Amino acid sequence: MAWPLAVGAQRKAMPVIGYLHFASPNYIPAPESFLQGLREYGYIDGRNVALEYRWAQGEYDRLPAMAADLVAHGVDLIAAFGPPPAKAAKNATSTIPIVFEVGNDAVEAGLVSSLAQPGSNATGLSILFVQVTAKRLELLCDLLPGSKTIGLLVNPKSPTAEPSIRGASEAAKAKNVQLSVVNASTVSEINAAFASAAGSKVQGMIVSADPFFDTQRVTLVAVAARERLPSIYFEDEFPNAGGLISYGSSLADVYRQMGLYAGKILKGAKPSELPVEQPTKFRLAINLKTAHDLGISVPQSLLFTADNVIE
Repeated sequence: MAWPLAVGAQRKAMPVIGYLHFASPNYIPAPESFLQGLREYGYIDGRNVALEYRWAQGEYDRLPAMAADLVAHGVDLIAAFGPPPAKAAKNATSTIPIVFEVGNDAVEAGLVSSLAQPGSNATGLSILFVQVTAKRLELLCDLLPGSKTIGLLVNPKSPTAEPSIRGASEAAKAKNVQLSVVNASTVSEINAAFASAAGSKVQGMIVSADPFFDTQRVTLVAVAARERLPSIYFEDEFPNAGGLISYGSSLADVYRQMGLYAGKILKGAKPSELPVEQPTKFRLAINLKTAHDLGISVPQSLLFTADNVIE
């Protein structure tokens, strides 16, 4: 009778991290990047820390219940990946530490009071995926000189939509091009949005940074190829899957940094005193095979600055 009690005590003594993700277990980067950061603070999964995984499979409306379930399980920390998981975790608890990564503004999203002084139970990384939407428009115009109209695909149900439109609109005015905003929050709407854009003579498409679009990498790349619509994305995995070009932070590095923050907090650091970090480098990836298939000649200036050139 004593043996189960001893085992239970050992399990209780081991800290538990709730891994709250918007995608599915086959998502890249895998949890290994997060676990690497934890290992650098001496925490090894299954040995002196345990993880409880919750995958929303791209369905945002499942996240509040998942976050509440992690709180009910008494986890010691929640790692929230993306704006919807971060919001769900923040709404679920004001006491359990939260380490997040968000592509939008963490202050504007109500996750922290300031980047330097979070002032609550949450901190993490604001990876500026949304804030560099303007730069993506500039890169697409460099790749498609003479373009008159550029499309912007947004998910109207996401908090990233409005700031993405705002940033792209300002950049479009500066580049003297028209911006055509198209919406999609389902796979069928992605197909319809690209078909509509191609039919209205949009010369290129910006896929805005959004967790739902991140779960639909293969679909987005395939639809862009079918409609022969040159598109720019927000991370390397899109060109790796056949997309034309991307510009954004390295998510593997971001996940590792989240693991480091989680390790710090488990060692006793307070989330309220850990500043929200922002990236200092963005990666440019270009798929030359896709460019060739679309009849696009990639300027040498882009090739020289690219971090990842896929032959």
